[in-house]
Amino acid sequence: MSGGVDSSVAAALLKEAGYDVIGIMLRLWTEPGDESNNRCCTPDAMAIARRVAARLEIPFYVIDAQDIFYNTIVKSFIDGYMHGITPNPCILCNQLIRWDFLLNHAFNLGAQFIATGHYARLQKDDNGNVQLRCAYDLTKDQSYVLSRLNQFQLAHSLFPIGHLAKTDVRSLAEGFNLAVANRPDSQDLCFLGNSGYREFLLRHVPSTKKPGPIISKYGEQLGTHDGLAFYTIGQRKGLNISASYPLYVLGKDPLHNTLIVGPASDLGQQILNTRDVNWIAGHRPTLPLRCKVKIRYKAKPEWAEIHPSESDFLTLHFDVPLRDITPGQVAVFYQDDICLGSGMIF
Repeated sequence: MSGGVDSSVAAALLKEAGYDVIGIMLRLWTEPGDESNNRCCTPDAMAIARRVAARLEIPFYVIDAQDIFYNTIVKSFIDGYMHGITPNPCILCNQLIRWDFLLNHAFNLGAQFIATGHYARLQKDDNGNVQLRCAYDLTKDQSYVLSRLNQFQLAHSLFPIGHLAKTDVRSLAEGFNLAVANRPDSQDLCFLGNSGYREFLLRHVPSTKKPGPIISKYGEQLGTHDGLAFYTIGQRKGLNISASYPLYVLGKDPLHNTLIVGPASDLGQQILNTRDVNWIAGHRPTLPLRCKVKIRYKAKPEWAEIHPSESDFLTLHFDVPLRDITPGQVAVFYQDDICLGSGMIF
């Protein structure tokens, strides 16, 4: 429970369905002195979650996850940017914090499942495997950030609001008389507080600010960047280069501390490579496989063909060029509304 409307309604629906429900909030790491701005577990959110639990007459616990969150999520976030990639800490948090650390704590409390307010659905196939399916409300679908989970984790999961629209969830909160019905959705990364990621990196790794050359794909120097970590593929603003046409970030060269830019026409790619592939079914399907792929959480799914490569790598060939293929992000594979799994883009 986060103190938000989604997890609160999820708890209420399970209680109404006859489940023996326990409310748990994770206390995640925040920069010292900035605890009130962590979007996942502010003191205010904790107080609201307690009130919701009291209203539902369920136990409520707060579990200290600060150390493991910092060591596995925050450090990975910092390390990713320092190595020239754009990490997605929310996916890693779901995999290692919620569906590992929290799931084990739930088992220790005697629970059989963890339930969350994620917008996604679960269904067993004819072989008894758990399928991860998109939410009914595709505008809120969160299967993308759950794509690293496995059969064991999903078999012990419940997503009570995955079949509902957001407006229905808020209406249910009012019907349950929960004080969260109109609470706004949380945005951005929880541990950044009120900072942008650039300010956060500068505080924790001052060497992030390491100026270097901005060059064209032909090697011509066009300007100077402030530090590779401050730029992402497809970025246009903030380059501070005078040119007769708009320039975009095409790539980064961490070895030479170089930022590569060019026109929008050079931005699209039709091929990407993935590693650390997770197949939710527990085994790799027959390849090549034609399916739809999302390369960002908010990206439109695009048709691609997945081909095997060396070791656990995959190569994806898209029907059309995509502008925002970014190392460090995750490519998530879909057949119809079934999430098949994902791989890390490199």
